[in-house]
Amino acid sequence: MTEAHPEPPRVTISDPQTLRAIAHPARLAIMEHLGSTEGAVTATECAEVVGLSPSATSYHLRALARFGLVEEAPSRGDARERLWRSTVQSWSVDAGRNADPSVRDAEQAVVEVVLARELERSRDWLRRAPQESEEWYRNGILNESLLLLTSQELAELNKAVLALLRPYRRRTRTDPPAGARRVAIQYKALPLD
Repeated sequence: MTEAHPEPPRVTISDPQTLRAIAHPARLAIMEHLGSTEGAVTATECAEVVGLSPSATSYHLRALARFGLVEEAPSRGDARERLWRSTVQSWSVDAGRNADPSVRDAEQAVVEVVLARELERSRDWLRRAPQESEEWYRNGILNESLLLLTSQELAELNKAVLALLRPYRRRTRTDPPAGARRVAIQYKALPLD
């Protein structure tokens, strides 16, 4: 397991127009795909991943480009081919504690789309799990642990978990072993009371 290059720093998005632009399932899927793909891809290649037509995918790519989240990439030699790449490989949203209500609403819209995507991935796994090999079936996990932590301990735990995941990120892992598959790790650490 080696890394081609260090992962870029995480970008925090707090602009309400940009937040509204990414609060769409197809756009989140496009950003995820481009952010985890080395190099550039066409709208047609993105369309296969997000399940839309190439023209609908092109529309979403242009919308993301207006906010600087994706950009056109140099051609692979065919001048008719339009390539796209991510300008942001790692991002989060943060309207801030004292944000204007319209900004908070835009942030909430993004979070709702992300949570719906995570829930659908979990449901998809539960539907497919019985057909998986014993090895994959046994190692897929849905887990919730209730912990007692101080805010400092939570910060340390978050840092440690994210550091543990970093070497396995698809974009930076240059030589995954045979049989490696994409795996969604959905990590949340939310104070309850």
